[in-house]
Amino acid sequence: MRYTVIVPVYNRPDEVDELLQSLAAQTEHDFEVVVVEDGSQRPCKDICEKYDGVLDLHYHAKNNSGPGQSRNYGAERAKGEYLIVLDSDVVLPPDYLAHVSEELASTHADAFGGPDRAHESFTDVQKAISYSMTSFFTTGGIRGGKQKLDKFYPRSFNMGIRRDIYLKLGGFSKMRFGEDIDFSYRIVEAGYKPRLFASAWVWHKRRTDFRKFFRQVFNSGIARINLAKRHPGTLKLVHLLPMVFTVGVILLILISAFGRAMMYYDAASWRFWYKVCAIPWIPILLYSLIILLDSTIKNKSLKVGLLSVPAAFVQLMGYGFGFLESWWKRCVLKQDEFTAFEKNFYG
Repeated sequence: MRYTVIVPVYNRPDEVDELLQSLAAQTEHDFEVVVVEDGSQRPCKDICEKYDGVLDLHYHAKNNSGPGQSRNYGAERAKGEYLIVLDSDVVLPPDYLAHVSEELASTHADAFGGPDRAHESFTDVQKAISYSMTSFFTTGGIRGGKQKLDKFYPRSFNMGIRRDIYLKLGGFSKMRFGEDIDFSYRIVEAGYKPRLFASAWVWHKRRTDFRKFFRQVFNSGIARINLAKRHPGTLKLVHLLPMVFTVGVILLILISAFGRAMMYYDAASWRFWYKVCAIPWIPILLYSLIILLDSTIKNKSLKVGLLSVPAAFVQLMGYGFGFLESWWKRCVLKQDEFTAFEKNFYG
């Protein structure tokens, strides 16, 4: 068998149904699907049973241990030459596996991954969040785009690897967040070469509101320091930019607030203090305008463009706050990964 598609699931039966529908519609058929239920209160077993006779599907239920360990559980039971790891909130175009096969036939790859896109059926908030996670103006294009500030590392929403290499490296670690990048780093450190398959993209729903999105990117910021501790030398300039952005925005707002306060206490110099109050907003508004225009053009929607402005600030500042908290706990207080973030990363 050529491929095993591994899908860890936690309380998302409706999403699994959509993913399985898209797998059933693939133009390439040499694959099996392994769904691993990770201690869900809303299991998807009934959904999986709908695809008996349609897909070569194997459903497994286990106690909750996190997405990384659930993927390992599936890999141990896989038969395919290549393992393809997908998140439950993705949907595949019909030619996804065909593009993977074309890429593998053209050039050898030990591991690979592809980019993600927003589907037309997504809500405007989901489209804005998708933009904020993939735009060059927010993430530097490091999530699989052609234009990027750092080398490509496969991520677990759309990742493939030879099964023998997966098992040899022991699969994903017990990190609750950032475990996919940790695995990608270990793949490279072991001498294997991951490749970007730009044509093997997926539709990725991500989060449905800004509150959930903030928690997601906050945890990603936490993970970045932990990854740097596990893999010295991997912390790059692009990883520092959200933290710099966060600190910069806070300082600009504080300077503006100080200038506004001084307008009342030093009425004689109110013109000077008015400038101190107003000027800090110029870079913030210019950045917002860039996001608004770029997203509006790419999504062909002014509403999505407008929503992309807060989405970009949530993405950058959520990550930045997580990064700063992790830096304080791990680098200043010298706490270990488990002690500092037991609630976030384990259980």
